[in-house]
Amino acid sequence: MDRLWRDLSCPCGTFTLIDARDVVLLMKILVVRNDKIGDFVLALPAFKAIKQAFPQATVVALVPAYTQDIANACEWIDEVIIDPKKADQIKSFAKVLQAQQFDAAICLFSNSYNAKLVRKARIPVRVAPATKWVQLLYTHTLRQRRSKSEKPEYQYNLELAEYLIEVLQGQVQTMSPHQLLSFSNQQKAAQKEKLRHALGVTFEQRTCFIHPVTGGSSNTLTQAQWGKLITFLDQQAPTHFVITAGPGESAISKALVDAMTGKVERISLYDNNDGVEDFMRSISVADLFMAGSTGPLHIAGALDVPTIGFYPKKRSSTPLRWQTLNSAGRWLPFTPNAQQEDLSQFEIEPHLADIQRWCETLGKEA
Repeated sequence: MDRLWRDLSCPCGTFTLIDARDVVLLMKILVVRNDKIGDFVLALPAFKAIKQAFPQATVVALVPAYTQDIANACEWIDEVIIDPKKADQIKSFAKVLQAQQFDAAICLFSNSYNAKLVRKARIPVRVAPATKWVQLLYTHTLRQRRSKSEKPEYQYNLELAEYLIEVLQGQVQTMSPHQLLSFSNQQKAAQKEKLRHALGVTFEQRTCFIHPVTGGSSNTLTQAQWGKLITFLDQQAPTHFVITAGPGESAISKALVDAMTGKVERISLYDNNDGVEDFMRSISVADLFMAGSTGPLHIAGALDVPTIGFYPKKRSSTPLRWQTLNSAGRWLPFTPNAQQEDLSQFEIEPHLADIQRWCETLGKEA
């Protein structure tokens, strides 16, 4: 806390007498979540908890460039720093962070890069999960055993944030982990108009976004499985299907659009946008979003767009561990059964009635 007391001193060098709790509130806190999009989205409740506990503190997110737009859209993040993620630059980048004079850092996931970075930056309070030898480089660690996947990832992040708050002698506030991203009605109206011109989406029918590709550790449904699901949903209610794709993913998404053209009346390929924020705005105007366990699914969840997620059969990738941030009743997960090795063997037909009933509970929103 020495830096804060110096900052609050008068020019003559004598210290201003203030309550120590006020000093804590004025801290500068670095929150590190510099991996994939979905992981960062599930860290948003942790940012909210920290900012609510220390509303006058400056909360800074350390992220890769591709999650910068998401961080900028989060009202509980004050500043964003882009991590170059280059091991050979760790010493010089640590000096950049050191110059920022952070009072505390929390690494929501721990590896040798993150541990060395915050230590070399000489951040006095360094909090992280207690994992492997790198925990020795932090000042405070919390044993979570995330590999057991006994809780949702966002809860693991939230528990770690609450531990930081306790370390800093703050007060944990009651908070909701839902609807952590949002856009105004005016922004949504403008985005709908943009999609009308670009894709021909009228929004007169249900609008269902599908992201049929997953670039992470999880697999997803096959083209044939997606086709069955699209056909069923279109039979239940007139729907405009928007098939999305990220960089380098267009071929798979286009193949699905080509396969379904003529089988459903309204289907469009959406593989060209103006960046992550633009893509987020498009997702926000959807009535339904379907995907494997991937970044866009979690963006939809944080926007509280109703989501249907398909999860692989791995303990590290269960629906419980990677559930979205949707509010109650707006997330429907599926995963292969004991006899099915992976999602390629997952049978859609037995679950169609469940999907129909779930969509009906959403009313006009789905």
